[in-house]
Amino acid sequence: MNQATDLYPAELASSYRMGFTMGEHSAGHMRRILHMFLTRWELVRLSDSATLALTELVANVVRHVPGRRCSVLILREPHGLRVEVADGVPGTVVAKAGGELDEGGRGLVLVEAVTDRWGVEERAGGKTVWFECDA
Repeated sequence: MNQATDLYPAELASSYRMGFTMGEHSAGHMRRILHMFLTRWELVRLSDSATLALTELVANVVRHVPGRRCSVLILREPHGLRVEVADGVPGTVVAKAGGELDEGGRGLVLVEAVTDRWGVEERAGGKTVWFECDA
């Protein structure tokens, strides 16, 4: 069951947070939600890079998080956009290029390439992977 939080109209002007159980097709839904907010905030020029980065973070949840539960925060900041994906699996993640024949392992390398900043914040009971795109 997906659960919406922080849906007060004043806060929607600058942020959106929702808890999700991700599935194989969730990335497309998340891209549409992100694009809607980027349009509202007149940041459509960030859409290609931000939606690609979010797609990679969602794919990581689908592949590596038992139960596929996470929360997503989309935040309008003075310098542009910040997106956070938090899950309940502790540990750090690193961007490393996979081998030529590997089927995966390039997601965070793509996030690093298409965003201005990204990182991981470990917290009690999990981690938050985030990225920022400057306007």
